Amino acid sequence: MAKRLFDVFCAGLGLLLLSPLWILVAIWIKLDSPGPVLFRQERVGRFGKPFFIHKFRSMRVDAPALGPQITVGDDPRITRSGRFLRASKIDELPQLWDVFRGAMSLVGPRPEVPRYVALYTPAQRELVLSVRPGITDPASLQFRHESEILARAADPEREYVEVILPAKLRIAGDYVRDASVWGDLRLILATLGALRH
Repeated sequence: MAKRLFDVFCAGLGLLLLSPLWILVAIWIKLDSPGPVLFRQERVGRFGKPFFIHKFRSMRVDAPALGPQITVGDDPRITRSGRFLRASKIDELPQLWDVFRGAMSLVGPRPEVPRYVALYTPAQRELVLSVRPGITDPASLQFRHESEILARAADPEREYVEVILPAKLRIAGDYVRDASVWGDLRLILATLGALRH
């Protein structure tokens, strides 16, 4: 209950205080490329329930038809504004709405698309999907430059499935087992600190 109250308060405050930035980003996206301001994608949430995650659109509107669901290095599908939004993580800000409405938490395992969740073992599903997915978590910090790692791989999809995803799931499992409000606060501060580098 304390975690949910903290999420609602912080997400609501963030939505209010950052509204001027939202307007500026929305204008920039519309001027930069045709298509909607927001990007919606189905992810798997708590207890395996699907939901739509929201981000500021950072890729061409036809990006899903032009390549894989993972983003690799200097992906040509990324728009000019999208490069800055991704680097600064501003593209993630609309997820404050997902937190406010209860689909996500500020801190929790990052939600995956259904095709990757299908690769979880039963034990991993039971543990990792027992909590709300989050905007940030320890794995997000460790793999902050994931697209660069994938760009160096001979087969990015295989690298993600066989190396990165299992590592993320191990880290997520450790987080779920040891989660606490104070631990979440430390992760939020660490995430804010990482944004400056």
